[in-house]
Amino acid sequence: MIKKLSITVFLLPLIMCDRASALPPPEDIPEEILRTEIILEGRSPIDGKPLSAAQYQELKTELAESINSPQINPDIQQLIFLLQLRKLLKTVIPFY
Repeated sequence: MIKKLSITVFLLPLIMCDRASALPPPEDIPEEILRTEIILEGRSPIDGKPLSAAQYQELKTELAESINSPQINPDIQQLIFLLQLRKLLKTVIPFY
């Protein structure tokens, strides 16, 4: 009887602390509210500077219409193809 009482006395505060620590802090904004929040600012994909929504859209269209497409060295392009082919073969023939 004394053992059960002593175990209960020692474990009761631990159980009570776990319940209190499971709750989020009161200053946290619930996730449901954060999901409905409209984000009006963005960051530049080029240099990471903050942009307004209009500036972000303008930059996005400029990048999409860019005339300069990156040129890849043909040797590197062939190497990438061979690596992709090797990856495909490894999925089909795992012991290869």
